[in-house]
Amino acid sequence: QLQFTESGGGLVQPGGSLRLSCAAAGLSLKNYAIGWFRQAPGKNREGVSCITYGDLKKFYADSVAGRFTISRDNANGSVTLQMTNLKPEDTAIYYCAGRHTSFPCSQFDSFYDSWGQGTQVTVSS
Repeated sequence: QLQFTESGGGLVQPGGSLRLSCAAAGLSLKNYAIGWFRQAPGKNREGVSCITYGDLKKFYADSVAGRFTISRDNANGSVTLQMTNLKPEDTAIYYCAGRHTSFPCSQFDSFYDSWGQGTQVTVSS
């Protein structure tokens, strides 16, 4: 299992944007299926987005489709989640998770075997 590191969280006003990054020290994630999850206080963790090895599949939850974009940064081997038009209901701790596999990525957390510690995203005026 690897330890992933998320970065880019913070406080933003409604309608604003943030860019989250997921990386593993000294390792390119290009051969990993990567998922982004979030957990708000008092709620279950939910799958937000994922990207498959080779970028053959991307998934977005209905609640973020059209506002969030997942992509790979081939320059540094990381995976980013660009979040735009943020809403207060996007407030949560965001986690990235990964699995070294060519299987399609999944919005279910049981698919992944390595996780990050999370980064806080707060959307508030």
